[in-house]
Amino acid sequence: MTKQAQRMSKDPEGENCDLSDIAAAATTLRRVAHDKTQRIRRITHQVKMLALNARIESSRVGELGRGFTVVANEVGAVGEAIAGLARELEADVDGRIVGLQEQVSRLVARAQGERLVDLALNAVELIDRNLYERTCDVRWWATDAAVVACAAEPSAEAAAFVGKRLGVILSAYTVYLDLWLCDLDGRILATGRPDRFPGLRGQSVAQEPWFRQTAALASGDEYSAADIRAENRLGGAQAATYCASVRRDGEATGRPLGVLAIHFDWEPQARAIVQGVRVAPEDRARTRVLLVDAAQRVIAASDGVGLLKKRPEFDLNDPVSGVVPSRDGKGLVAYHRTPGYETYRGLGWYGMIVQGVGQTGTG
Repeated sequence: MTKQAQRMSKDPEGENCDLSDIAAAATTLRRVAHDKTQRIRRITHQVKMLALNARIESSRVGELGRGFTVVANEVGAVGEAIAGLARELEADVDGRIVGLQEQVSRLVARAQGERLVDLALNAVELIDRNLYERTCDVRWWATDAAVVACAAEPSAEAAAFVGKRLGVILSAYTVYLDLWLCDLDGRILATGRPDRFPGLRGQSVAQEPWFRQTAALASGDEYSAADIRAENRLGGAQAATYCASVRRDGEATGRPLGVLAIHFDWEPQARAIVQGVRVAPEDRARTRVLLVDAAQRVIAASDGVGLLKKRPEFDLNDPVSGVVPSRDGKGLVAYHRTPGYETYRGLGWYGMIVQGVGQTGTG
């Protein structure tokens, strides 16, 4: 329904038309019908006045005007009939057009709501595809020979060598803030950008949820993902951290040796996605595109407002997707839960479109 309703079609004269055009045409038809019936009423009023004048004149001439009186009466009756028909026509046409307008309005609202849901899904799908690649990266790089060697036998020389190796990776993959190799105790052995983020080597991340989750993984084929957060060790930048275990000989079933953490530069990448959603130019000023995590926090917003803060909750008619009234009752909130991508299950995030009248809020 949505794609068909929103897709532009060609009429026989080659003009583009959609539901908005139909609604406008119905309004025009209602106005034209009203104008025409008003003209009929004016004409019938003139006919009745002529009939009245004819009766008056025929009465003056007495017996000679009796036949003309009959004609005048018939003309008056015809005028009354036409006037009655005009009233019926106006009431019938007006009622039908009002019904048509209401149906079109419902179709427009439904199509618009489903269109917004599609946009919300598109936003969360784009980020899922991006983050799926991050899960592939971390599992691949965790098998790098230099990474495995340093985790197996940590030393200053091994750390310096793997740090250079991580730096080479970062020079090719510009979407990352930094890469950290940690031992099983949570001590950072090496980083890829010591010049940009100095003093990290030797620090402990043992209490970080992402480290504890990764240390508990059963296989090198698995990974862990942390919630979006401002990472103080990376200058307060918003990071999406993905981790995999480093295992002996780089084998998925090998003995765990350490943890590789890759810190995705979240804010600019997510901002590009939510700002890139194709909202109609006339709707852009009253529309916010959001990514919301499982904890109900805004983790990306097209206007940059409310990042990493919990948004007011509202009842979802469906946990997967739907359209509900905005909190102020003046607009719509369309949402779609992440479907995941390939082997990336997603983190329970939602794409969300908040569209209000003149001004929008977070839901």
